[in-house]
Amino acid sequence: MARPLRIVFPDAFYHVTSRGNARSAVFKSKRDREKFLEYLGTATERYNAMIHAYCLMDNHYHLLVETPSANLPQIMRHINGGYTAYFNSKRATSGHLFQGRYKAIVVEKDEYAKELSRYIHLNPVRAKMVGSPAAYTWSSYNFYIGAKKSPEWLHRDFILGYFGGKTSAAQKRYREFVDSLVDREYESPLNEVTGSVLLGTDQFIEFIKERYLSDKNPSRDLPALRQIVSGISMEKVIATVDATFEEGSALAKAVSIYLCRKYTGAKLSSIGDQFEMRDAAISQAYKRFKNRIENDNKLRERVEQAEKKIRMSNVET
Repeated sequence: MARPLRIVFPDAFYHVTSRGNARSAVFKSKRDREKFLEYLGTATERYNAMIHAYCLMDNHYHLLVETPSANLPQIMRHINGGYTAYFNSKRATSGHLFQGRYKAIVVEKDEYAKELSRYIHLNPVRAKMVGSPAAYTWSSYNFYIGAKKSPEWLHRDFILGYFGGKTSAAQKRYREFVDSLVDREYESPLNEVTGSVLLGTDQFIEFIKERYLSDKNPSRDLPALRQIVSGISMEKVIATVDATFEEGSALAKAVSIYLCRKYTGAKLSSIGDQFEMRDAAISQAYKRFKNRIENDNKLRERVEQAEKKIRMSNVET
């Protein structure tokens, strides 16, 4: 398994997720969920973590975490490692509880914090576990709207600050903000993630690249880093695909979308503009084609030939 790219710096803001092995449940009882929340609390005490929002589903969780001390790996070892030890001890089992490594996306918080908090709080509704976010016990939503007394370790003020200075008014507006999408289809803010690890404006992404990624070696086993710093353009990808497949065909378009997503590090919106498609359609097309080549050896070989040409052309230039 390729190692994830970890971008760590003071005051970084992350959307963190971790899923159970083989999508199995990581929370099987009320006490399990309470214990996990205890680890969130002690992470704020021991490691100066700032937990802005959370949602505990059955087989995974979502967190918005800020790290004033630039120590996300230590925070996550405490949370995932401590909870795994508890879970295994309680059930007399051993081994990994979570599937691989946790996923951490660096977020430009001023642009995306409130949207991500809404996305997190609507998770149980999207999963059809409840009809409204307030009906779900195991998220931070009810603390945001003032329905329950918030734990001291939960940092609500930053996100609520976008909804007014007075707490009661901000809580009411936040509830309206979240509830407005309860019965509507909407595009996930995570569709805009660049290179699997960055969510923000073009200026933010360039800042992170120059400040924190310029000294990293993209030849190492870090696919996300190769996507972000490779310098491969959509134009180069499309030209290579057109030279390998029938130019203008539906197959060439599908391959181009797949490889643009895989290699350029461009946002979904940029790829969508290139192909005159919506962000969600690009995401779906990428997933469909990925599944397609997993089951078609001949097509996969042709796509791999195009990939080799793209990588070689980037080395030559």
